[in-house]
Amino acid sequence: MRVLLDTHVWLWSQELPDEFGTVAREAILNENNKLFISSISSLEIARLAWGERLTLKVKLRTWITETLNWLKAETLPINNEIALAAYDLPGKFHRDPADRILVATAMVHQLTLITADSRILEYPHVLSCNARV
Repeated sequence: MRVLLDTHVWLWSQELPDEFGTVAREAILNENNKLFISSISSLEIARLAWGERLTLKVKLRTWITETLNWLKAETLPINNEIALAAYDLPGKFHRDPADRILVATAMVHQLTLITADSRILEYPHVLSCNARV
């Protein structure tokens, strides 16, 4: 399975692993699965750290590098295709730009998005997995 981690799921994988359900934990730890992180998640984490809403035990750049290595995850950039797809999503979807980019990234790259966000889980046009299950 090819998996995109939502921003909070990436954080949980390192800081709050008990938040995961069995299915999501197995999907992340299964070495046969390929994990991806969107660069929008790095932006979101940087914003949280900058705004002092998130405190990490190491410098942000170190945290990102080390966690990507630990997860063996590949970073996916926001390219023009994803940027355009984020505002051309089928059906109704909420306005949050980061969520729109995550969903578009999953759709463009045909990935399963692991998230606990009910708005994404209820969106029928993207493959998703509930992080709490």
